[in-house]
Amino acid sequence: MKCGIVGLPNVGKSTLFNSLSNAKAQSANFPFCTIEPNVGVITVPDERLNRLVELCNPKSTVPATVEIVDIAGLVKGASKGEGLGNKFLANIRETDAILHVLRCFDDENITHVDTTVDPVRDKEIIDLELQLKDLETVENRLAKTAKAAQTGGDKTAKMQVGVLEAYREALLQGKSARTVSFETKDEQKFARELFLLTNKPVLYVCNVDDDAAVDGNAYVEAVRKAIADEGAGMLIISARTESEIAELDTWEERREFLEAIGLEESGVSRLIRAAYALLNLQTYFTAGPDEVRAWTFIRGTKAPQAAGIIHTDFEKGFIRAEVIKYDDYVTLGSESAVKEAGKMAVEGKEYVVQDGDIMHFRFNV
Repeated sequence: MKCGIVGLPNVGKSTLFNSLSNAKAQSANFPFCTIEPNVGVITVPDERLNRLVELCNPKSTVPATVEIVDIAGLVKGASKGEGLGNKFLANIRETDAILHVLRCFDDENITHVDTTVDPVRDKEIIDLELQLKDLETVENRLAKTAKAAQTGGDKTAKMQVGVLEAYREALLQGKSARTVSFETKDEQKFARELFLLTNKPVLYVCNVDDDAAVDGNAYVEAVRKAIADEGAGMLIISARTESEIAELDTWEERREFLEAIGLEESGVSRLIRAAYALLNLQTYFTAGPDEVRAWTFIRGTKAPQAAGIIHTDFEKGFIRAEVIKYDDYVTLGSESAVKEAGKMAVEGKEYVVQDGDIMHFRFNV
């Protein structure tokens, strides 16, 4: 999973990235500080994995991970190549989801490219640039597809024209592609294949000052109102606070710091989990004395395909899956105890894997 951190210059993108990853992006008070995208791979926090490690005492532990890309700040005219627009758009196209950082704090020592703080305006600037680029993509494709639909009577081409026209209408109205939905599988498949920038799931990250980290502020409420009909997520976080937490050496120090400011967990942990959920991702585990590992899968995945995440041979030669529910494993304390209690289920090819399942696959190639 790859998430791109985007936003106008000087909204706190790189500060947040530094808190998320061991990779250190340059963080300074001027636009285009981040010239090349910075990439960091971070661990998805999951207490279930920690508990399984305690029970199994394995030789190795492998958590689920998320790839985070810190992308250069965007300005007006990016869709036409202004600033670092072309680089920005190319980098964002490669991501699976967008973490859109909005400046929701006042600080006269940190300049704003538009002189005043207005997160809704900032959001609309980036939305417009992405929409303009998508509109260009849609219109170019529509010009070619419409000819095939008219001259050849191609049913597939006619379906595609319908999808493209629906997107074109929405984009001309200043709406993002993700606000348009389609009924048939063919339409949905073609829509995905267009790889429109505004079709990517978005999590708006409201970067606030320390005092607003718990309850937010007026800027946050303005953002909440502006995105009410978008179907997007929103998270309140103080990038500066998170950078201070990231510098603490031990978990105990971090917990004490969080308690002192009234937070149950760090914003970074909440952000990673929110990004995970944004992409409809879940986790299953494999557990034993050699290794405890978290495996990422898309909600609704069936057992053979989940097995294929480990190795393609597992899917090709899938016979069955032995499944233990996490709660049963933790309550009873071991795989053998679960078997003795009759709590291990044997599932076939139609089993839909559930979040937290502990899996063992039987296969023959």
